[in-house]
Amino acid sequence: MVHKNIIIGAGPSGLAMAGQFSKNEVPYIIIEKSTNVGNEWRNHYDRLKLHTDKIYSSLPHLPFPAEYPTFVPKAEYIQYLESYIKHFNINPIYGEEVLDISKNNGIWEVKTQNNTFLSENVVVATGYNRVPKIPHFINDYLFEGEKIHSCKYKNGLPYKDKKVLVVGYGNSGAEIALDLCESKAKTYVSIRNPVNIVKREFLGRSTQGLAIFLTQFGNSVYDFISNIFKKISTGSLKQTGIPISPLAPSEQLRKQGKVPVIDVGTLEQIKQKKIMVMPDIREFTHDSIIFVNGQQEKFDAVVLATGYHAHLEKIIKNIAPVLNERAYPKQMWFDEETYKGLYFIGFNLPLTGILRDINISSEKILGKIMTQG
Repeated sequence: MVHKNIIIGAGPSGLAMAGQFSKNEVPYIIIEKSTNVGNEWRNHYDRLKLHTDKIYSSLPHLPFPAEYPTFVPKAEYIQYLESYIKHFNINPIYGEEVLDISKNNGIWEVKTQNNTFLSENVVVATGYNRVPKIPHFINDYLFEGEKIHSCKYKNGLPYKDKKVLVVGYGNSGAEIALDLCESKAKTYVSIRNPVNIVKREFLGRSTQGLAIFLTQFGNSVYDFISNIFKKISTGSLKQTGIPISPLAPSEQLRKQGKVPVIDVGTLEQIKQKKIMVMPDIREFTHDSIIFVNGQQEKFDAVVLATGYHAHLEKIIKNIAPVLNERAYPKQMWFDEETYKGLYFIGFNLPLTGILRDINISSEKILGKIMTQG
């Protein structure tokens, strides 16, 4: 049987697409490797909340319940995803991990460990955080303490009174460091590259609204204002040891693909020296880490908040030519015959919010598919 549309992944991106199809009575199936919708969200650390305002972060055609807080906690977000599939009668086919996607005689062939699905169109919604990125350091195999990727971190309770190093200062790293600090761990964070930091709220309002407002003025105005805003909202960072990017948050995201850290309290703990900032790691010993400045510290545990790979090239044949330098799709779709009928959603990282972008992208993909018949 040849399906009209297959969606791969039942996270927010895949469900947004399924909601659009259901609302417009477009036939589709959706497959998911795990046994639940929003599986990545379920596996994140306990204290996670949306960093974006709920009014911009709901999926298509179903707002968040009015009683939800502005920044929706993990548990409530999962409840929302479950209510979304009920509302639109979305029935994912669970336990189907995709191994290979290829095009044969104009039809897309999606192979899983259990089945082969055929479809005119394939919407890839596997996400930019599909596979944990685990760096290797000199002699890291010698380290006798605990070493985990952030995807395995749940909360700081097991680390009370322990000395813990968080490697990486993206949004996960910053929030995990705060969680450890509040759980009475002796918390350090290693920051390798310059970052931008912006407050989640300013003067009682979500800063996301400002980012959305500024997009209408073009990059030069956007960069100028966002650079001023980051300085006003964070205050002086000279004594923190944090390497700050000379680029505006919007410019760094656009040129380097690096999302600014949305601060929810970590910065204040760093300023108070309750969280200590360290430079990049040079090497490990059996109980210590030596940093590039020569400083050596003993640690009980290391949390690698080092990001993820999309690794689309491992599941989609001949995809490399349409990926950017960070291995994400350059566009949502491509009109060349080789890639016609293949769509991507959830791989953009806009300053205006990933979930908002998913909503917008799903509508554009729906329009393209419906136009092509």
